[in-house]
Amino acid sequence: MQTNLPSTFFTAPPEFGWIIILYFFIGGIGGGSLLLAGLLRLFGIPADRPYIRLASFLAVVCAGISAVLLIADLSSPLRFWHMVIQDHTLLPMFKWWSAMSDGVWILLAFSLFAGTATIDALQDIEWPPMRTLRSLLRVVRFISRPPFATISAIGGIVSGLSLAGYTGVLLAETNRPIWSDSSWLGIVFLMSALSTSMAAVMLLSHWRRVHETSTLEWLTRFDLVAMVLELVAIVCFVISLGNAAQALYNVWGVALVLGVMVVGIVVPLVLQRRSNHGIVLPASLVLAGGLLLRAVVLLGSERIHVVGTQVVR
Repeated sequence: MQTNLPSTFFTAPPEFGWIIILYFFIGGIGGGSLLLAGLLRLFGIPADRPYIRLASFLAVVCAGISAVLLIADLSSPLRFWHMVIQDHTLLPMFKWWSAMSDGVWILLAFSLFAGTATIDALQDIEWPPMRTLRSLLRVVRFISRPPFATISAIGGIVSGLSLAGYTGVLLAETNRPIWSDSSWLGIVFLMSALSTSMAAVMLLSHWRRVHETSTLEWLTRFDLVAMVLELVAIVCFVISLGNAAQALYNVWGVALVLGVMVVGIVVPLVLQRRSNHGIVLPASLVLAGGLLLRAVVLLGSERIHVVGTQVVR
């Protein structure tokens, strides 16, 4: 299908595939989880500790998976360290003007604070083999005490927010349809990261039979607010595209409206308002919607090319 949008609207597609889609999705869950853990560490009550532990473990697992996915997507995976260290000088490779370089260092900072949050959470586990591990970790026990615990929690909040939202900023820096035509994409990804991370933590708490009524109610309210804000952000994003919204007059637009907005947000909102449906179904739909959102945004733009002066999609 062809449109009369100007060809200056485009560069060649960067060929992002499912590895990057999964990286954006899992990184968003990890970022939101560490944000949640940091908030509960700063402002929570003792009964919140099981949820802090789940969110911290989820964040550090997501950090590991995100690193593997990011490295796997490189044309030369064994040279991944060049993204961090200059090969000739061995000085840090940091380009503040590059969203890609910023993202690598955000992921490193996130991994550091996810690790400290996990070390803190390990202190709560009474499983016998963990006693030996806690003894080995005694040298870093200061992480669980003020002021380091406060610094770690704040660092987790900041790095979690940064990881959750920077992917949208990264896409917006390209000269590609959909990605570069709205300043709302970073906010959309951030709100989606918050909603999917809350859903993931609630699913884990259900699986692990962790139930603290006050904390679960707070998580549910947090998730409801995040979903409403995500829905508003997606609407604003589409409106702000202007003529570029023509790029979504296809199956990707249908997937965005029906799959993401309706099934992934509106239906879970309705289900969560009715407590008899539990948390498994709405949380699963939120996660599916979050994954589909990233697929629509990335693949919807990847499938658009320029032939002569015509835009083909």
